[in-house]
Amino acid sequence: MPVRLRPAPAEQVEAALGRRLAGVPEAGDERLLVKHLLALLTMTHPGASVEVRVPPYAVVQCLAGARHTRGTPPAVVETDADTWIAVATGAEPWADAVAAGRVVASGERSDLSAVLPLPGPGRLPRAT
Repeated sequence: MPVRLRPAPAEQVEAALGRRLAGVPEAGDERLLVKHLLALLTMTHPGASVEVRVPPYAVVQCLAGARHTRGTPPAVVETDADTWIAVATGAEPWADAVAAGRVVASGERSDLSAVLPLPGPGRLPRAT
């Protein structure tokens, strides 16, 4: 059985985001933020119709709908850690990341613009 991701404590998330914004991230901040934000995604949008991959940290399934159990899922989203943190926190719009090729999204339900940015602590100002 796969391990379920759990959100990190709010104070750890805020500290990691603060260091990231200041340009002085610590070892482990990226991992903490990626896993925290993926956990929030699965909590706020449970399901198994879309697989979100952020290598090398984690893969989750989310969004209600058709469930897959074997092989490649019908909808896959893959991105790097920096881009995931940016789109999940609202620092970068989903459409901009997709248009720039930093997000590879394929399949029927792979457009996550309706569910991002995620609610809660960790919202970042958008880049201008």
